[in-house]
Amino acid sequence: MTIRESLEVVLHQALTSAVQAGELPLDEVPLPTLERPREEGHGDWACTVAMRLAKAARMNPRAIAQILVDNLPENNLIESVEIAGPGFINLTLANAVFQNVVTEVREQGSDYGKSSLEHPCKVDLEYVSANPTGPMHVGHGRWAALGDAIARVMRHAGYEVDEEFYINDQGNQMNVFADSLVVRYKQALGLEVEMPEASYGGGYVKDLAQQIIERDGDKWLSVDPDTCRHEFREMGYQAMMNNVKETLEIFGNHFNTWFSERSLFVPDEEGKTKVDRAFEVMKERGYIFEQEGATYFRSTAFGDEKDRVLIKTNGELTYFMSDVAYHYDKMQRGYDHLIDIWGADHHGYIPRCQAMMAAWGYPDALEVVLGQLVTLFRDGQQVRMSKRTGEMITFRELIDEVGVDATRYMMLSKSSDQSIDFDIEVAKKKDASNPVYYVQYAHARICSILRKAAEARGISTENASVADLVDALQISTADLSVLTHESELDLMRKMADFTDLIAGAARDRAPFRLTHYAQDLASLFHSFYTNCRVIGEEEAVEQARLALADSARIVLALTLNLLGVSAPERM
Repeated sequence: MTIRESLEVVLHQALTSAVQAGELPLDEVPLPTLERPREEGHGDWACTVAMRLAKAARMNPRAIAQILVDNLPENNLIESVEIAGPGFINLTLANAVFQNVVTEVREQGSDYGKSSLEHPCKVDLEYVSANPTGPMHVGHGRWAALGDAIARVMRHAGYEVDEEFYINDQGNQMNVFADSLVVRYKQALGLEVEMPEASYGGGYVKDLAQQIIERDGDKWLSVDPDTCRHEFREMGYQAMMNNVKETLEIFGNHFNTWFSERSLFVPDEEGKTKVDRAFEVMKERGYIFEQEGATYFRSTAFGDEKDRVLIKTNGELTYFMSDVAYHYDKMQRGYDHLIDIWGADHHGYIPRCQAMMAAWGYPDALEVVLGQLVTLFRDGQQVRMSKRTGEMITFRELIDEVGVDATRYMMLSKSSDQSIDFDIEVAKKKDASNPVYYVQYAHARICSILRKAAEARGISTENASVADLVDALQISTADLSVLTHESELDLMRKMADFTDLIAGAARDRAPFRLTHYAQDLASLFHSFYTNCRVIGEEEAVEQARLALADSARIVLALTLNLLGVSAPERM
């Protein structure tokens, strides 16, 4: 139970006592909720329950607040209480509450901040899902960082999460890619062939064609066009998927499922495809109809602006039919909730997809997280093209230049509904102007302090991990009651917020909050280290401050890990 939850229980006990004593004329006793005071000096938490109850109790809110305060049970959480304004109850907590956080962090380690859900929830999180017709662009990189971080944070908050990549390997775009590759192959062999109007013209297509020539020579010139197209489509497809998988592996993504769109059209033992199965269930529920030779889904029954075509008049399936089958298949795999991460340009697609879920009886099962664009800058100047290729900068080029840690951190620095201006040169800097460097430096600085403390006590630090040094320093028995300096308390207060932070970030799919938290925690540590000498103080103070520093190290490392960013011990 978090500090906030424990306080809410104490306040609920006070309300219950007041109602039972007849001091508050209420039929029901609500669970008080807490919020942060708007101004410094107004305590650690504020409760507005007195103002909320004024109408029901027909009493002045300040009088209600006083009754609640008078009925507070004995507890070791609250140091002092103040009634302010129209009826705010401002609570200042005992120092021991925050000092205990140091012990909790050090005992729980990487499990600190974990929680469980009242009801288990198995989630399928689908993201990136780039078409296998070219290398990943920078926008895909944002989804890669966002999806992975959401999964990590949700797992820490008690969800069961599977990560999924949907491979769009069915449809006309694959044929266009194949035709583009065939033309580049022929051109590289000296044939005068023009690229079709609908084509993929990037330099990577030329590179792929050259690789085929180096391996196979001109053998494909004598193959019939249909066979050639099929083979080139498969070769191009495999090359692009290898590129995508390699890039994502470097970036630290690990997908449980790579789902091929083609698999939706493979007959099962009864001769029916997944498309057939999804269509049949929707038809049984009465949401399929035909009009002018086309087959429609009656999505207007669920609030969509118009009914959607599933099968065209020529018998060709629409892209939406694939989405219908795919999402139905997800639910048949036993998930309670589906989360898709899409680009903001797909916003208009959401109502029809949520309509299809409602048609099967899953009205709230699909959640779509929309992400805005990433704009690259270099020293404040917008850049679009790669210096090396003269074409769009790929995601792989970005992480090769900037590094995984900085790329992830910058991609996660804002809410997904905000665009990101990503300055490449800032991300490469080794100073406080680079936010990820600033946070990582704080972690490395703590590790350095622990090493110096060990050396001062004659403990060998050669080849020793920080965890080994912490054990050798024997700070687990430190008397934490000496941690009363305001800088120490501020640092402990921030660590106490971590569990609530994780629960909220998981609930709202908002891992960007962890980047803000990491910045604040790093800043508070630097303030603590400036204001409170650690090494060289009397033994009791030094031990307590080493324990505090170590707990800050653990929370910083955990925060970075949940973002998929490393926590270096040396910089």
